[in-house]
Amino acid sequence: MKLSTGAEMRVTGAVRERAVVCVNGGQSREVDGTWSASVEWLVNALAPRLPELAFAEVRYRVKSWRRLESCVEDARAAVEEVGASRVVLVGFSMGGAVSVAIADEPRVQEVIGLAPWIPAELDVTTLRRKRLSVFHGALDRWLPGIPGVSASHSRKGFDRARERGAEGRYVLIPGAFHGVALRSPWGRLVPLPKAERWAELVEEELTRFGATAVAV
Repeated sequence: MKLSTGAEMRVTGAVRERAVVCVNGGQSREVDGTWSASVEWLVNALAPRLPELAFAEVRYRVKSWRRLESCVEDARAAVEEVGASRVVLVGFSMGGAVSVAIADEPRVQEVIGLAPWIPAELDVTTLRRKRLSVFHGALDRWLPGIPGVSASHSRKGFDRARERGAEGRYVLIPGAFHGVALRSPWGRLVPLPKAERWAELVEEELTRFGATAVAV
């Protein structure tokens, strides 16, 4: 479905009270948005296990950190459009920064960062009194021509958020790289090492979210 910004969103499962809004990473070059292989693989794995949750994937208009504000607008529009009263944001790589930026939305209860990029200039007070869970591959790093985010980078962002009133946990995944899955030239999803461990950790957070009573 089209969002108010012109971005796209696809939803797996019936939207009820709770939803998971998933946002992709990016790159330096300004290119058209794509569906995230890592997010898609996780949704395929977790949606059958968590039928009480709806999963919404966002396809940015332009997926580039040079157009970060545009990506933030797309994610805000998705939270509004999905219609659930309680939302968890799952942000992969640059999607971590996008998720943190909109964590002050009243419906947002938690941010789950998958190898998240959380630049030092990003305001993390949006997470005050909310939950931030960060999962990061121990082998993740930036190399020339190969995207990546070091675990030390996301750890600094996580610690800043904790200092400003967020709760949550940080988990390093031994043997894992940057991301959960890749898409082959033929369109097939190819899981990366430790993909199941990524899924287990995200499932733990979403199960906790699904079991949390609504505040009255």
